[in-house]
Amino acid sequence: MTKPLSGHHVAVLLGGLSSEREVSLVSGRECADALERLGARVSRVDAGRDLAQVLSQLQPDVCFNALHGEWGEDGCVQGVLETLNLRYTHSGVLASALAMDKAKSKAVLAAAGVTVPGGGLFNRFEAARDHVMAPPYVVKPNAEGSSVGVFLVFEGANSPPQDIVAPAWTFGEEVMIEPYIRGKELACGVMDGKGMTVTEIIPRTGFYDYEAKYGEGGSTHVVPADLPPHVFENALRMSELAHAALGCRGVTRSDLRYDDINDILVLLEVNTQPGMTPTSLIPEQAAKQGVDFDRLVQWITEDAYARGVAGGTASSGEPSGQGAP
Repeated sequence: MTKPLSGHHVAVLLGGLSSEREVSLVSGRECADALERLGARVSRVDAGRDLAQVLSQLQPDVCFNALHGEWGEDGCVQGVLETLNLRYTHSGVLASALAMDKAKSKAVLAAAGVTVPGGGLFNRFEAARDHVMAPPYVVKPNAEGSSVGVFLVFEGANSPPQDIVAPAWTFGEEVMIEPYIRGKELACGVMDGKGMTVTEIIPRTGFYDYEAKYGEGGSTHVVPADLPPHVFENALRMSELAHAALGCRGVTRSDLRYDDINDILVLLEVNTQPGMTPTSLIPEQAAKQGVDFDRLVQWITEDAYARGVAGGTASSGEPSGQGAP
């Protein structure tokens, strides 16, 4: 029996230059292994500053972008791939750049009718001198993922977190400060424009930080989340609306918070290249719907292939099985 991606050359972009490099290496490895099982000829590319030169030599049929964070997820690598006229997975230049910039994406989402937290951007030195809003609140980089550089400031805190002005801080001069939304941590995948399901994340540490996301046993996932029906449906609807408003394609994951005391649901951000590690939420949501990891990777790859080069029009030829599984 012919394997679905037999004969296709896929370059898996992994690693990269961001603070999320280690996560990307795991995502990329898992996806590359799946692609090989599906019959593809796979080139594993640790994406450095010579990426354009490497891909020009490889000339793959499609690039599976398993990069996370700055440079790989913010529109920069997407621009390189557009310039090389190569097909690639996930969202394009504009959607990637918008989603990565928390302030700009919140403005777009709010205009589209998605409920987002308040707050705004502040100079990090100003934010470190005194509370810019009454605690509890959240301080985070404006353009990072995987909860890197995120601090919770609780009621009664004497001062803001001083880490944001430490010499080790490398996440820009402005920080996003938002009111802390108590309650449930939720995630909703969107595939081919349709909400997949809703997961409740219960972090072992009390905060869904980097370790809770990627560490063994760092969090418990309840899939589907035990929510009132109107909240579950609203989480799906808002995630679909956010995906469309930012111009995303392929698979995205929206992160939400639900205040179950005051019945308030807010969407925090959209991840245009969700993790594909063994503890990641999107593969888990797909599995709950009967789509195993290999089929998920197959769909993401075929979706990119069918769109054609430069993120544009569909190609006349595509691997088999196109369409959401």
